[in-house]
Amino acid sequence: MRVAFGFRAFANSPTSPPLDSPNLSFATKTDRSEKFRKNSNLAFSAATSSSLKQLDSTFMQCSSVDTTQPSPKLGKRWMEYQGSNNWECLLDPLDHTLRSEILRYGQFVEAAYRSFDFDPMSPTYATCRFPRNSLLTRSGFEQTGYRVTKNLRATCGVQMPRWIGGVPSWMSTQSSWIGYVAICQDKEEIARLGRRDVVIAFRGTITCLEWVENLRATLTEVPDYVGPKSGGPMVERGFLSLYTSRTATSSSLQDMIRREISKIIELYGDEPLSLTITGHSLGAALAILSAYDITATFAKAPMVTVVSFGGPRVGNRSLGCQLDKSGTRILRIVNSDDPIPKVPGFVFEDGDDVESTKNVHVANLPRWILKCVEDRQWVYADMGQELRLSSKESPYLNKSNLATCHDLKTYLHLVNGFVSSKCPFNEMMA
Repeated sequence: MRVAFGFRAFANSPTSPPLDSPNLSFATKTDRSEKFRKNSNLAFSAATSSSLKQLDSTFMQCSSVDTTQPSPKLGKRWMEYQGSNNWECLLDPLDHTLRSEILRYGQFVEAAYRSFDFDPMSPTYATCRFPRNSLLTRSGFEQTGYRVTKNLRATCGVQMPRWIGGVPSWMSTQSSWIGYVAICQDKEEIARLGRRDVVIAFRGTITCLEWVENLRATLTEVPDYVGPKSGGPMVERGFLSLYTSRTATSSSLQDMIRREISKIIELYGDEPLSLTITGHSLGAALAILSAYDITATFAKAPMVTVVSFGGPRVGNRSLGCQLDKSGTRILRIVNSDDPIPKVPGFVFEDGDDVESTKNVHVANLPRWILKCVEDRQWVYADMGQELRLSSKESPYLNKSNLATCHDLKTYLHLVNGFVSSKCPFNEMMA
């Protein structure tokens, strides 16, 4: 059974409250939230809407610690915080500086949501509401030190079935704004980070056809892979379609990213440089695909790190092996009460040896089901290092609602309060 993606897309609007770095401050403006709810293009059940309002109310009550303190300086340890040692000894207990960096990258994803035009009645539906030069500021994040250099669009490779007639035009939107590329330009921030950082940020599922792509859960071969076809890297068909599809008027997301990264390497390739790709839900899946494509395309690619929030599984173990060989580091932030990181598929590849693609662990399933799953290309694998959180540990959250558990605000709230596996949530920190 495939679980749909993208609760966060409806839960958080372009009017969602700012999240101050390095710690969160959940200050909600009720009049702006109400405006968004009137413009939302998809309806929730009464229970879900009530849960989301409760989530906003909860965060109003959760005052953060003092955000006037300067951000931690990474300096010469920047590669360590980008995952060069797979975040060894930094995740449990969670290092304060790493927490600050995770929250900071979460803000870039939040900016992608806030910048999206959700209003289906608007002639600019599914585009970015703000110009590039003011996107971060107008979405509530001032003084980041970054400048947006490229808007990114994703195109669905599927179309609304012909037998569905009379649907509003917004339901058949094929190409939409999915995120952006931003480059750190501030000298003080570059000095703090220890290098020039490039961020690619992706939002989660919003449009109807993106939901359709999410449901195409079988694995397919990665294009242009040079190597044995048997046991090669494979990715979810729908995610790959969103990454590579194009129209007569819109380039593919893949082409846009390749062109922008080529320019960045040409401009800044001679200085310390990092590429951090971050996203939530569907955006987390696209982040992993982008990382694979960049490292496979550019021989002189900078260090690539993926910071994903509530992302689904993306591909098979061979894909993870190729990413690991390329030096890509993946940090998956997972809420154990969120179903999205547990899909697609019922099975997953297990074992400590990332090179192994033959041993498949299936919990309590007979061999004939395993054979069926393998034949239909449903064998996925989790990738990278995991930071596991739980909504149940926070006294402020509704544990029974899936939308709440998958919401990006929930993830940032839990990161802010997480100390260690022995102290999974500290109310004084959140």
